[in-house]
Amino acid sequence: MSTTEKAPLAPSEELERLVAEADTGGRKPVGLAATLITAVAIAWSLFQIWYASPLPFVFGFGILNDTEARSIHLGLALFLAFAAYPAFKSSPRTYVPVIDWVLAAAGAFAGAYLFLFYRELATRPGQPITFDLVTAGAGIVLLLEATRRSLGLPMVFVALTFIAFTFGGPYMPDVLLHKGASISKFLQHQWLTTEGVFGIALGVSTSFVFLFVLFGTLLEKAGGGNWMMQISIALLGHLRGGPAKVAVVSSALNGVVSGSSVSNVVSGGIFTIPLMKRTGLSGVKAGAIEAASSINGQIMPPVMGAAAFLMVEYVGIPYAQIVTHAFLPAVASYVALLYIVHLEALKIGAQPIAREPTPAKTRLLRTGLGVSGIIVVLGLLYYGVLGAQAAFGDSAAWILTAAGLVVYLATIAYAARHPDLELDDPDAPIVTLPRAWDVARTGLDFIIPLVVLLWCLMVEEMSPGLSAFWATVSVIGIVATRRPLLALFRRQPVGRAAAAAYVDLMDGLALGARNMIGIAIATATAGIIVGTVTLTGLGLMMTEFVEFLSGGNVIIMLVLIALISLVLGMGIPTTANYILVATLMAPVVVELGAQAGLAIPLIAVHLFVFYFGIMADITPPVGLASFAAAAISREDPIKTGFQGAFYAMRTALLPFIFIFNPAMLLIGVDSWVDAAIVIAVNMAAILLFSAATMNYFATRSRLWETAVLLIVCFALFRPDWWLNRFHAPTVELPASELMDRVSEAPVNHRLAIVVEGMTIEGEDVRKTVSLNLGEQNPAPRERLRAAGLTVVPLGDRLTISNVSFGSYAERVGLEPGFQLVGVIAPAPGRPSTMWVYIPALAIAGLIWWLQRRRMKPAAEELSPVAA
Repeated sequence: MSTTEKAPLAPSEELERLVAEADTGGRKPVGLAATLITAVAIAWSLFQIWYASPLPFVFGFGILNDTEARSIHLGLALFLAFAAYPAFKSSPRTYVPVIDWVLAAAGAFAGAYLFLFYRELATRPGQPITFDLVTAGAGIVLLLEATRRSLGLPMVFVALTFIAFTFGGPYMPDVLLHKGASISKFLQHQWLTTEGVFGIALGVSTSFVFLFVLFGTLLEKAGGGNWMMQISIALLGHLRGGPAKVAVVSSALNGVVSGSSVSNVVSGGIFTIPLMKRTGLSGVKAGAIEAASSINGQIMPPVMGAAAFLMVEYVGIPYAQIVTHAFLPAVASYVALLYIVHLEALKIGAQPIAREPTPAKTRLLRTGLGVSGIIVVLGLLYYGVLGAQAAFGDSAAWILTAAGLVVYLATIAYAARHPDLELDDPDAPIVTLPRAWDVARTGLDFIIPLVVLLWCLMVEEMSPGLSAFWATVSVIGIVATRRPLLALFRRQPVGRAAAAAYVDLMDGLALGARNMIGIAIATATAGIIVGTVTLTGLGLMMTEFVEFLSGGNVIIMLVLIALISLVLGMGIPTTANYILVATLMAPVVVELGAQAGLAIPLIAVHLFVFYFGIMADITPPVGLASFAAAAISREDPIKTGFQGAFYAMRTALLPFIFIFNPAMLLIGVDSWVDAAIVIAVNMAAILLFSAATMNYFATRSRLWETAVLLIVCFALFRPDWWLNRFHAPTVELPASELMDRVSEAPVNHRLAIVVEGMTIEGEDVRKTVSLNLGEQNPAPRERLRAAGLTVVPLGDRLTISNVSFGSYAERVGLEPGFQLVGVIAPAPGRPSTMWVYIPALAIAGLIWWLQRRRMKPAAEELSPVAA
């Protein structure tokens, strides 16, 4: 099928420039300057691999503490920021001016200062000399200039606002009044300690994020991204609205290895947007679908961009738990977008792209073999690895490595027997879809690094840094050997292929580092904001400020924080936005929710601000993902942004749902049956919400039908709201029940407790908090202590005698001296949620039946909503 397009595809040079300006730096010098920049970028990648590996401890040298590593990380980032990013639009792109070399050298020195003079600084804590302060002041100025170049002015304005707040404390309104700080104290706090620039955010960038970005870059360099795109086309291209569904699925797959919305849009959009337009979608809608699906790549486990690794530090739970909690909302968001795409295709009567004619029985057999084969392979992998570990003990790692190499060689040998598949030309008049297996067999080896990553993260529960190290090592091996091995098996010149592989590896290492410049600069600049909060006590002020604006209403408070996240995110990278909002607003949600009697799990709060930070990438007027999509579709970026924001409403709804219904994060779901019910009901709810917002279910909906669908959607998402009208959801048990409840609770159970006491500001509070109990322990006091809480009996109450620094208990607002007065437990005899689910689904079915009855025989209204 072909149609006339409104405008040609955007030139590749323009798209490359767009991605470079956003992700890697728009400067492309030649000669010695290019060699130096590439060498520094490769050196940065090699340093990060060394730092994350066990090798320093094996060989006994190159061992760095966290502060030293962060300092080197920032020094290299500042050097590359000034070398790779031009100062202005009119600045030269083909060479580096002398002033930029000077700034790059100064930035590298200031950034690496804590590493270069670590011992000297350790001998004079709290007593900086003049040179320390001069370096710190120059470093902050250079960091802000690097931020302006790599991230734009909005992030600089935010940082300057917080700096001004530090010094303007005595002149602030009463609600924000503080005593301020001297210049010396400010510089020392922000640059010479780990409270500001060199704090947790930069630490996560150093320890985890770099390797995950490098992993994704190298996998893309090896051809993994192109392979995932082709798999998506082969599986979905034949469906109604297939190209749009390809955009959604390929963006989800790219989200596994990519943390950038812009690069996700461009890498997939250059193929999917023209294909969508050929099926009849307007350029605005095609660009909006690609942008909406690409921003959601950052909420897709296991990588989820840089912010997920920051959650490990901010929330204080293992990464595997964060991935588990984030899984269902991410999948629901993508399934809903697939459904929206299908409804758009129904509205315009889009026809599927033709594929090779195959008998239905043959297709069914192939599908069955494919699904069963995947299940068998996964089962053999899981139980095979566990069996090898049980049988061979410490030697299992070497045996499994050898087995992995054999599997890798086998997949390459098999791929070599078949020609590499190229993506169809999106401007060609006819598209012939390949069979899924014909595509899959050319890149089965790309699955190996993903398996390594997921196994290390989810099964072995290694740290994110070490997991990323082993995954990166595996993908480096693929980049270095895939081309030569294919040439060897195909009896082609191996030397030429080896040389090309070497070039790919060096390019991948350099590009991975350049992709990290903006993230490293963003986390360092966000450290200024975090440092301001710790220096001035702004966090406590924000609690009072938001409480004043919201009047203590939790819904209004959440809406305010969502809007703040969107506003702050305009032109600010997701990572920096998350750090900012999580530092300022997450404690506010926890505290005000607790005082309102709502025990909000801490992970729900952080995912809430994370989701709205991501939404800023598509929301006009500065949605970078929308601008990238509009550059490809040759449509208005503002219209594309508004259309994308409309599609993204289902993503904006989810955070409000899991704040009040934590079961969506699989919290409190203790069995596979419960999990299956939660997943099925939430999927049905998000699909009904999508149908209501699109005003199309079986056919175009009437106004009353849309209203009923929204009510049904609310009932499925919040069955507790309806049940609460007739039966109390919980009961408050005496504090003496605490130890019994703790000892009986399953793994990672969240126990709600009620505490009373006086805060350090002298205010009496009563609040309900959700305490994460972690692993089971026969001794309940030890289990509480592992969560950071120590209690002693006092009559029929318990007194909190200690709250461990940095523990989960501290993060949810518990303080020593508080009285634990009650334990929240489910109310006995409460009706099952099925009493809400069943009539709600029946009403939705009735709407469907009524719409089917009145469907007109027009072609665009005859197709059932089957996908």
